[in-house]
Amino acid sequence: MDAARKQQLIDMHRDAVALHGCNTDALHWASRGEQKLRFKVLAGIGIRSGDSLLDVGCGFADLRDWLRAHAIEVNYTGVDLSPEIVAEAARRHPDAAVLCGELFDFDSDFAPKSFDWVVCSGMFNWRLRDEGAYACRVIARMFELSRFGVAFNMLDARSRSMRMLTELVAFDPDTVLEYCGSITPDCTCLNDYLAGDFTIHMRRFA
Repeated sequence: MDAARKQQLIDMHRDAVALHGCNTDALHWASRGEQKLRFKVLAGIGIRSGDSLLDVGCGFADLRDWLRAHAIEVNYTGVDLSPEIVAEAARRHPDAAVLCGELFDFDSDFAPKSFDWVVCSGMFNWRLRDEGAYACRVIARMFELSRFGVAFNMLDARSRSMRMLTELVAFDPDTVLEYCGSITPDCTCLNDYLAGDFTIHMRRFA
């Protein structure tokens, strides 16, 4: 990620936490209900109790709370750019590993297939003006780090409500699915759960 844009995102989230406190508004989610719905679709890839999970762009580690509420206890690791958000996530989850940085900052720490599952919710929504190149790099790295598969969501460029985005960016699901299919043939696109949103499941063959 471009260093200037990275710092802008860090500053933006710091300001959001200062304004809203440590809640959903600070993460720029439209609603808590939509956040939970996205979690349900991500977990539908097959996450089970006892699995290890890397949550990229983890925020306050709300996904871990959602999984626990549904009796799914995982070995959780989260990474996020924002020092303020990571500090709060670590406070809420003292028994989890919550790390500050972007995914590529941990290349020397995470070996291939370090985690059963790797997920990402909402991180790809921020506009980087790079024609999706960074998102592709992250997707490929997430899959490399997974034993069983990857699940992530994006905003859907086909939705009329997405055509006037400024700070956010939407993607064409067919284009993303084609890219993911170049990594693994076992890919599924889910787009029937929330208007303007889609989720990709990528599974690794044994």
